[in-house]
Amino acid sequence: MRWGLIGASHIAATRMIDAFRAADGEVVSVLSSSAARAASYAGEHGIPHSSSDLAPFLEETGLDAVYISTTNEKHFDQAMAAIAAGKHVLCEKPLAMTVGDAVTMVRAAERAGVVFATNHHLRNAGSHIAMREAVRQGRIGQVLSVRVFHAVHLPPVLQGWRIDNPAAGGGVIPDIVVHDADTVRFHLAEDPAEVVAMAAASGLGRGVEDSCMSVWTMPSGVMVQTHESFTHAHAPTGFEIHGTEGSIIARNVMTQDPVGQITLRTASGKEALTFSDHNLYVRSVGLFVEAVRGQDRPSADGVDGVKSLAVAAAVAEAAQTGRRVAVDYGGI
Repeated sequence: MRWGLIGASHIAATRMIDAFRAADGEVVSVLSSSAARAASYAGEHGIPHSSSDLAPFLEETGLDAVYISTTNEKHFDQAMAAIAAGKHVLCEKPLAMTVGDAVTMVRAAERAGVVFATNHHLRNAGSHIAMREAVRQGRIGQVLSVRVFHAVHLPPVLQGWRIDNPAAGGGVIPDIVVHDADTVRFHLAEDPAEVVAMAAASGLGRGVEDSCMSVWTMPSGVMVQTHESFTHAHAPTGFEIHGTEGSIIARNVMTQDPVGQITLRTASGKEALTFSDHNLYVRSVGLFVEAVRGQDRPSADGVDGVKSLAVAAAVAEAAQTGRRVAVDYGGI
């Protein structure tokens, strides 16, 4: 598969280029708004072509698929252009600035007959796959609640627009709440119904929130509690699933790397759950390629991206208004 990068980004450099190549793909072109940046990035990463103009980028390099990792406000226009050009699309989260735009992207891809997916990496982690399997096997009985700890310190290399530019989609809610929404949906196989939330600027945020806490209700009655932040330098991440017959306690699993520890606690005692240490992004790209071949589905498709964005939008509204907010999935 011949890939084009829309966005000369840090995540493409550190995660995705290697993942595309590990899946026997070829990265043939990179696009940046700066021609000099695109050329420098291409040279650094062994990419044959570079461009600062989207139309020729899509038309002239023989691309099969594009990976979009620009700032959030650019995703919609870039994805729609790629879809119109007949390219398969793997897009970073959140898919768009609004749920309505994200739904439009999904529907356009359906009409064009191209694969459209969201790069939600956590559902590809061996740790989360193992936890979900334990729940499905009934090892903790009926699920009662979930607690998510995803308060971290955003490293300086990733700060920039994320901490001071609401027009570009900055803030911890579009950056991290979407991940937690997708991961909760992955584990529970249902969509959050209502949310309450509070948010704050606690040290990094300038014009955007950098910390958030929220509680979600699920249609089944399961309650979910989440904490996201850019400012917690010493806090471990974690994911807990509590049921009538046991609890799954995972630590350091809300990450890009195949690390962490999982403990299953029941009346019989404690048991460590083992899990695969495969590369999250290689798995995601592999499933995307299989979907293009008609053999599988992406690990997180466009609908998954719409739904994670819808939860984040509801959390943002609840934090701003102080009201309980029903999640609006845009009819999808």
